[in-house]
Amino acid sequence: MADESQVTPSAFNCEGGLVLNKSTFMMQPGEALELRNFEPAIDGGYRRINGFAKYVSVIVPFTSSASEKILMVATFGSNVLAARGTSIYSATPGGSSWTSIDSGRTSAGKYNFERFNFDGTDKIILVDGANAPTVFNSSLSATDVSDSSVAGSKFVVSHRNHMFFAGKSTTKQEVVFSEPFNEDGFNSGSGAGSFKVDDEITGLKVFRDDLFIFCETRIFKLSGSSSSNFAVSDVTRDIGCINGDTIQEFAGDLIFLGPDGLRTIAGTARIGDVELGTISTNVQSIFNDNISSASEFDSVVIPDKTQYRIFFTKSNTAENSTKGIICVMRGQKFEFSEIRGIRPACTDHFVSSGDVIVLHGAYSDGFIYRQEQGNTFDGKVILGRYRSPDLTFNDPGIRKHMQRVIINYKPESTIDADLFLRYDYDDVDAARPAAYPLDSEDVVALYGGTASTYGTTLYDNGASQPLVRQSVEGSGFAVALKVEDGGVTAPYSLKGFQLEYQLGARR
Repeated sequence: MADESQVTPSAFNCEGGLVLNKSTFMMQPGEALELRNFEPAIDGGYRRINGFAKYVSVIVPFTSSASEKILMVATFGSNVLAARGTSIYSATPGGSSWTSIDSGRTSAGKYNFERFNFDGTDKIILVDGANAPTVFNSSLSATDVSDSSVAGSKFVVSHRNHMFFAGKSTTKQEVVFSEPFNEDGFNSGSGAGSFKVDDEITGLKVFRDDLFIFCETRIFKLSGSSSSNFAVSDVTRDIGCINGDTIQEFAGDLIFLGPDGLRTIAGTARIGDVELGTISTNVQSIFNDNISSASEFDSVVIPDKTQYRIFFTKSNTAENSTKGIICVMRGQKFEFSEIRGIRPACTDHFVSSGDVIVLHGAYSDGFIYRQEQGNTFDGKVILGRYRSPDLTFNDPGIRKHMQRVIINYKPESTIDADLFLRYDYDDVDAARPAAYPLDSEDVVALYGGTASTYGTTLYDNGASQPLVRQSVEGSGFAVALKVEDGGVTAPYSLKGFQLEYQLGARR
């Protein structure tokens, strides 16, 4: 029997997310130097993300060119709405056809929309930056908002029973609001009105009791309950929002993309006081690389995961190389990872009877996809990658002879991934052991060594968190763990690792 009296164990949880702003000496063992297509999971560990699949089986019809991107996707009642070219269409989820419900929308840009109910009937209002706002009722009957003051609006929100419009190309600093409970009434004597701010508006968002007006270099908020006491005040005159499609309500706050990364607006304990905070410093280099070069931005929230996703679209970048960031509120901290392989032209998320529906419209192939579905990006492999910091176990001058790695992970079905050990900061002269398989056979062996132990009972209950003991080779002054999967593999969570080693000579 091997002498293990001098074996030293070192264990850590997978937590902290992707960290790119620290030296490897200052990083915590559970943080990640690479975390691609994994998500910091709210129940602990790093989970390989789900894929996406077609939500409607046929493409949204184009009106002039097959290269037209999807300008809008929205869940409305039992239907999904989509805009492409000069038309708006409806379909049923899983259906095989689209029906045109509005046409002739010349020069339409990316749509913004609001679901509302002023009169006991569910409605959705759409704006596209060029045409008159259009309202659809639950029967998908369309009615244009007739007032010229809001034709060509880019942004629309419902607040305090008024409909607010902004973003006209001719009045970029103006907000127009309708009469109470009437999205198509603009008589000032009946409670409609308008106001201006001193900067170009980039987005509107309601949060708690206020309407926030995001601009290029400033942010304002509208307080009050009606036209008689509406009041606009400064939130900040130093920071603005780069793109309104990045504004989301998330983790009890508002999150948006500022010039220096993701920021939040948080109401403090003092009434009317607002605090601005940067949250993305751990991955600031990714934002620095993409804010100026991305041609478009999109974002979506996955409420049941307390997760926000932002995507950077570049005109010359293919879908499999399109980057994004996942932001998760875990405990009281924000954790991040990188997402690669999703290129949305528009997004929507909606909660229906507890079912979270996350959709995106394709940039070029004309399909509507549902995220959080399946194990591939509509048939394309999800390239998941995790890399730990370079671990020196508090002494980079002592060589460590690695004996084994104990892996704690949570599979959800069959998986197929590889574990690698890399020594001395990936030095070309250091040992480079071959991959150690991390797959479902390990789970089978742990639970008795027979195939009958593997199956739905083991995974569907969500209680299986195996500890797999893997003997390893090699030595070095620092060691890093890598996990890669490049095949069609179901999601799984990396919970933590224990490394066991013997001390060698000092350098």
